[in-house]
Amino acid sequence: MGKSRARRFRRAPFSPTGPEQRRDGEGDPEDEPAAELLEKLQHPSAEVREYACASISKLLQQKHVIPAFLQRDVVRCLGPLLMDHSLAVRETAAGALRNLSACGGFEVCDDMVTKDIMTPLVALLKECSTGLDANQLSPKKCREMNKNYIEDIANEAINLLWNVCECNNTAVSIFNKEGCLESVLHYMKKFSTNVDLAISVANCLQAVTEDNPDLLSSFNASAQQVLETVMLCPETTMKHILLRTLIAGTIWNIKDTIPPGSLGSMVNAILKIFSESLAIDAGETIIRMNEAEKNRLKLAAETETEENMSDVIDNDVLSEDDDMEEIPKGKVRRENDISDLLPSDKWELKEVTALLMAQQTALEIIVNMCCSEDPSDDEWEELSSSDESDLFMENSYNEGSGLLMSPLCLSDEVNSAFLNNLIPKKILEKTAFPNSVALDICMHNPSWKPLIKKLNAVQCRALTCLHSILLVSDVDCLGGASALQSLAEHLSQLVFSKTELPTDTEFLEAITSALRALLQTMASKNISQMIGKFLLEVAMKESSLVVAGEALDALFDVFADGKEAEKAAVQIKLLPALKEFQPVFKMRMRKEGKGQYSTDQLCVLDNVKMNLRRFIAYQEALGKTPT
Repeated sequence: MGKSRARRFRRAPFSPTGPEQRRDGEGDPEDEPAAELLEKLQHPSAEVREYACASISKLLQQKHVIPAFLQRDVVRCLGPLLMDHSLAVRETAAGALRNLSACGGFEVCDDMVTKDIMTPLVALLKECSTGLDANQLSPKKCREMNKNYIEDIANEAINLLWNVCECNNTAVSIFNKEGCLESVLHYMKKFSTNVDLAISVANCLQAVTEDNPDLLSSFNASAQQVLETVMLCPETTMKHILLRTLIAGTIWNIKDTIPPGSLGSMVNAILKIFSESLAIDAGETIIRMNEAEKNRLKLAAETETEENMSDVIDNDVLSEDDDMEEIPKGKVRRENDISDLLPSDKWELKEVTALLMAQQTALEIIVNMCCSEDPSDDEWEELSSSDESDLFMENSYNEGSGLLMSPLCLSDEVNSAFLNNLIPKKILEKTAFPNSVALDICMHNPSWKPLIKKLNAVQCRALTCLHSILLVSDVDCLGGASALQSLAEHLSQLVFSKTELPTDTEFLEAITSALRALLQTMASKNISQMIGKFLLEVAMKESSLVVAGEALDALFDVFADGKEAEKAAVQIKLLPALKEFQPVFKMRMRKEGKGQYSTDQLCVLDNVKMNLRRFIAYQEALGKTPT
């Protein structure tokens, strides 16, 4: 096991349930078997092909139906429709393939590339790029349909490209070889009028630029200018904050193309964007946006009531003259029209989601900036040693806890950028639990409930950032012993301040890593262990056996191995304390176990009891018993 190691984040794989996944409707499509729907893709009527694509797209969001479509070669059936004469068919076909790639996962994406989905996809991307400025639809028809087919098709295609490139190296190689970067950057130029398309492009760019040295030569001055223009855009919506954060991540990926003289200003611009994102209180934003949604829906309901009353009056007037031509209100619905299946606008929810994604992305990139890289590792989150790192820290003050944190840096310029943008202070703020009022809103609103997972993800990423900072910091730069002890108290409270202990594996791993890194820093300088003493007190005095067991588990993790951990164990006299507590814990399990705890809890406690025996034997073998 050895010393704690810095964690490097890979780009998160797309989420089949994420907000960017295409959803063609709220209700179920017609219950038609895969074979029948795939057959309709060859129908001479464009409307029938469009409806078949939309129905397939909806079905493919259900993982259990994907094998039936794969058995019938859905990729080769849908692929040619990316170049269909009908723009509507192109869009729905791209949406269906996007859902297949998102919900099918890595193996399905590999299969899609094997079945040559990249050939029609690249052709579509280049054709859309060419027609982006000279839209094939007349302006009058676009206004009537309230739709820009070229940009909507491009958005679906870019998301499909992002998904397959995230999973498949061959797809990335084709991206490089076919010169797709030029087309993709052309779409980015639409960011001022179509931020959703720009965000899709930015996600794709961040994926294809990671560990892709063959692409670096394509980022000439013109390409870099496009990215710089987006980074400097002044819009303050959450979507634009996400866009700038993703572009900052892309620029960090291609930092080797930046002239040395410009590196400092580039890093400062990146960290300024991250600071902007992390400074926003996500909990307060949820509360505010939820209230805005309620007001919007209330106003919409009142407006609809007024329109219905107006329609009644209009119909009474029209009935007096049967020869008068009725004026249609809105678009006349075609047969098999899928517009009614499209979800209603939820811009408030989308704004909050964009903010949380921006914060998570910023934290992941900061972690990567702290770590040495190992491109040979294909894991999404790879561990890389920080022992050879030349990163160092300078002072930054956290007024809330009196903790002097220090910005992580690659050079004096980067160090100054961390300090000026108060990055460490904002990271520490994000390690706290989410706002309880915001959590309650999400819990009682089904469409907002997925935000809970995103809030927790931001907290875990912040803890991982803190872990990385602690690994490369100097004690004096961190504020000395008292500041570290305050941090230890903060981290310990995250674990034991709630009535029910956290059970999320990712959180427990992140908090344990941060605690262990802090312990190593404190032990290396012979600073009194508040962490270990606190966990011992919880284990020995806690009335709940479950909480006591969690405290023991945390002790086992924190003091697992390493010279610093051994020194810290001696400082707090860990071994004799645990030997004295062992029979007490066994007795409490016999007396309190039956009737008070569930079978699962008893199973966990049995494991703790066994691990306690093993841990004591391990400590004794190290010869750490005080004389």
